[in-house]
Amino acid sequence: MKYFSLIGAAGYIAPRHMKAIKDTGNLLIAAFDPNDSVGIIDSYFPNADFFTEFERFDRYIDKLRRQQDGHAVDYVSICSPNYLHDSHIRFALKNNADAICEKPIVLNHWNIDALQAIEKDTGRKVHTVLQLRLHPAIIALKKEVDAAPAGTKFDVNLTYITSRGKWYFNSWKGDSKKSGGVATNIGVHFYDMLHFVFGKLLDNKLHYRDDFKAGGFLEYEKARVRWFLSVDANDIPAELLQQGKRTYRSLTMNGREIEFSDGFADLHTRIYEDILAGGGFGLEENRVAIETVGSIRTQTPLGLVGDYHPFLKK
Repeated sequence: MKYFSLIGAAGYIAPRHMKAIKDTGNLLIAAFDPNDSVGIIDSYFPNADFFTEFERFDRYIDKLRRQQDGHAVDYVSICSPNYLHDSHIRFALKNNADAICEKPIVLNHWNIDALQAIEKDTGRKVHTVLQLRLHPAIIALKKEVDAAPAGTKFDVNLTYITSRGKWYFNSWKGDSKKSGGVATNIGVHFYDMLHFVFGKLLDNKLHYRDDFKAGGFLEYEKARVRWFLSVDANDIPAELLQQGKRTYRSLTMNGREIEFSDGFADLHTRIYEDILAGGGFGLEENRVAIETVGSIRTQTPLGLVGDYHPFLKK
């Protein structure tokens, strides 16, 4: 059995980590979040110690490490706001624990280099949750692309619209300095998936960006990709809104829809199983996606609104 602590226990994604820890037969012994709406812990680890002050949490984890009674934390699961990931990964490594961090693992690619140096100094590892790499539909797509004749270039369209209410822009997620903006916050795992399936990134052009949405063009070794991401409910196709649906996800390749809406339920558990078996996705696997979103943040949009994407036509 391995011992876990969790940072960001009140976050949306934290229960998936709690479930993965439990499903793999391990124990969450301590959790931290400045917010105390963490009753979900009772469903998984009611005896876990909980802290709302990081200083006390830090002291407790350090005490466990120093006691040398076999109860030191082996892994720190990190579900905190994006801009804190780098700091919390460092906390894990310096406490002689591996880190399992939600995406984006960091906001800037140069932080990857610094964390790799700390990995080397401490002998611990950083893992991340690139769950689309384990999705059966994406694995099948990669096999299809890999089997295509040399020189084949696919035409791909990726659209992801996930409606967010007014709360979103009053939270850290609406602050681009903390979240990295829409493309980083809701898109980084898609950019990783595109790199995973279609190979080396060759070109990256930003067509449009505002606080609610962004769109652009990416060229990979094996694909030309037009992408559009949005948190604006007005971008949801009208017929879906009438059905009460507030999320729209579409991936097409040469005009054929690639269905991957289902199959997400247990992917965090599979990520944990892979990590605990000695696998997992480390810092270097994240580099291309982090470089991609970093470039998107710093580019001046080309302003191709009207002809770029049907959902941008008003």
